[in-house]
Amino acid sequence: MTDAFPFPAGYAPTESGSGPVTLPARPEALRLRADQTALIVVDMQNAYASPGGYLDLAGFDIAGAATVTAKVAQAAAAARAAGIPVIYFQNGWDAEYREAGGPGSPNWHKSNALKTMRRRPELAGTLLAKGSWDYALVEALTPQPGDLVVPKPRYSGFFNTAIDSLLRARGIRTLVFTGVATNVCVESSLRDAFHLEYFGVVLEDATHQAGPDFAQRAALYNIETFFGWVSTVADFCGAVGQVPPQEAG
Repeated sequence: MTDAFPFPAGYAPTESGSGPVTLPARPEALRLRADQTALIVVDMQNAYASPGGYLDLAGFDIAGAATVTAKVAQAAAAARAAGIPVIYFQNGWDAEYREAGGPGSPNWHKSNALKTMRRRPELAGTLLAKGSWDYALVEALTPQPGDLVVPKPRYSGFFNTAIDSLLRARGIRTLVFTGVATNVCVESSLRDAFHLEYFGVVLEDATHQAGPDFAQRAALYNIETFFGWVSTVADFCGAVGQVPPQEAG
């Protein structure tokens, strides 16, 4: 079992702070505190999880997205009940795609959304453009009061965003990841979190890959072997459900 302690320098739990709970995980169980944990919801947008969204139009299988949406909603409800902040990453760019980079940016060459629009000019301005249906979070995961939404211009939620400051200001040490795509934005964000000294956990049944099934298995293998831990929604809900009601929030 791994303890996510000692506390970061200069941080001490308040008297009302929740005690540690045990989260079953691979490769070993992880001890975490609700008052030092955040649930991260990665890119649960129409672009990635709805028929007619960018990922669907680009030819990726999104058949598992509905199940993942329900699992993320379950994990988010349990997190809120335990006083754990829920933070949404939302991927995309301005309507003119200036934030996406031009031909001098590798993102311009590798983004499947940008490539799809170059291949299908009629879609220009509709995929992952801020303010569009494609960019919006899926209706079933509408942020609730107290949740945070962090826009991001690249795969990792830690690139050119305020997330690190938001987390450190709250004394957060452990990040529990859900969302899409496991092998792209989820893994990229968790890797960057690891390098910034956060404990990263992914709830495997609340994630979905972009690509074949082996991409999911490979991403989870990478995470549990090199960068973090892998758990499930049921185990997360069971663990944080142990937080006494007077300590939640």
